[in-house]
Amino acid sequence: MIYLQNWQMGLCLLVCIISCCFISVSSQSAVAGNDNNSVVEGTVFIDGKYSIGKIDENSICATLDWWPPEKCDYGTCSWDHASLINLDLNNSILLNAIKAFSPLKIRIGGTLQDKVIYDTEDNKQPCVQFVKNTREMFGFTQGCLPMHRWDELNAFFKKSGAEIIFGLNALTGRSMKSDGSAVGAWNYSNAESFISYTVKKNYSIYGWELGNELCGSGVGTRVTAAQYASDTISLYNIVKKTYSSIEPKPLVIAPGGFYDANWFKEFVDKTGNSVDAITHHIYNLGPGVDTHLIEKILNPSYLDGEARTFNSLQSTLKSSATSAVAWVGESGGAYNSGHNLVTNAFVFSFWYLDQLGMASSYDTKTYCRQSLIGGNYGLLNTTTFVPNPDYYSALLWHRLMGRNVLSTSFSGTKKIRAYTHCAKQSKGITLLLINLDSSTTVEVNVKLNSTLGLHRKHKTHRSHETKAVRLLEGSTSEITREEYHLTAKDGDLHSRIMLLNGNILTVNSSGDIPSFEPLLVNSSKPIMVAPFSIVFVQMSYVLPACS
Repeated sequence: MIYLQNWQMGLCLLVCIISCCFISVSSQSAVAGNDNNSVVEGTVFIDGKYSIGKIDENSICATLDWWPPEKCDYGTCSWDHASLINLDLNNSILLNAIKAFSPLKIRIGGTLQDKVIYDTEDNKQPCVQFVKNTREMFGFTQGCLPMHRWDELNAFFKKSGAEIIFGLNALTGRSMKSDGSAVGAWNYSNAESFISYTVKKNYSIYGWELGNELCGSGVGTRVTAAQYASDTISLYNIVKKTYSSIEPKPLVIAPGGFYDANWFKEFVDKTGNSVDAITHHIYNLGPGVDTHLIEKILNPSYLDGEARTFNSLQSTLKSSATSAVAWVGESGGAYNSGHNLVTNAFVFSFWYLDQLGMASSYDTKTYCRQSLIGGNYGLLNTTTFVPNPDYYSALLWHRLMGRNVLSTSFSGTKKIRAYTHCAKQSKGITLLLINLDSSTTVEVNVKLNSTLGLHRKHKTHRSHETKAVRLLEGSTSEITREEYHLTAKDGDLHSRIMLLNGNILTVNSSGDIPSFEPLLVNSSKPIMVAPFSIVFVQMSYVLPACS
């Protein structure tokens, strides 16, 4: 009997050892990827002396659009009931997805906003909805926002804790010329009535934005910079008067279109301090029908191209007397509703997070993603409301990346994108690493740089002086860091299922957003970044820029 018991105890011990080994190997697999992949070493250099940019506390923003179900692109109709007019505000996943950000900025607007009338007391026209008509500008007739729907939306916004930016119709009162331009001053009477109604109902608005894609060459039509500046000053005066006894007042935001250096410079110079945020739109991947979208997303040189826009806008703002800051007011990557299984799949998080990192490094305060729901680029599935991979990427960014942006570069491979911020909810820093390589695991070492002239990422560094940086407590060998590894299900870039540290991220039967559990890794070990993966790393470095 004693022999049998000892044999059973030995067997149990052996099973436990094998199980522990299996768990350890599985955990490492989730991080390092397939054993057949090659491994290269790399170093990320972080300058912790000062910040190179500062984002808003709540920099993540998503859009709600006006497109009705009849909006189709390239034979695909991807909007269903995602419009402001018909969106199901009783869906629990929708509510929970917004509440998880506490708060999420929501920008209401899009192409059709410049064809919307507001059914306030001053409106004498019938309040009818958009009807598809290919002879009309933007392919639809004029639409209308009933005040009872505005009431419903605001009840939902209050419940969800969202901060609302509302895009106003900027085409009322103008006449269309044969050359495609819109001339004349903005007739703001209906907009002013709508703003007054909103104030009387005590609805909270974070910002009022004037117009959509009417700057520069415009989309559909265009307005000159001088006229747009005059109209924006009119909006500023309306907000100042209507909110005279209310503080803080909503932001005045414009122009909400594609960046044109000369147009934006004239607009900024002529608006002075009557505008708080300068918004521009980004669809740098081209049309959603493009069959080369993934090639562009995985090409570091292509991704770097957008830095020119961020840099030019920052130069424009810094060289003017304005106190306005830069926002990305709408960005869906690929225009005309995106591309199914690309802009709503795991692969798009490479582009999206790289955009967030790049925009922040150029002092962009807020970044509005097209869309929260609707089209093929929604953070949420248009029909089921279940979060797409980019939703989880956005939420992790929101929770981990603090306001101060640190200059970051990477040496070892061009396929790694690296960005660093001071940590948001703790002392230390958060490092974001994106591996665009299909078959190479990158073993990353971290070095803190003391060189004042450190350039932005992907520049050549001739020398890197490192210095000892104090950790929060204990020795390096005793301290752990938190790692969040994001991968696609089955390694499929087209998958709409994202894994966090090897575990599927999904809502439960009640529509609750899952919690994010990090891996705890000894700080003395290098960071292992698997092929086609994304890693957020929280480290307990005490840096001057984060003090």
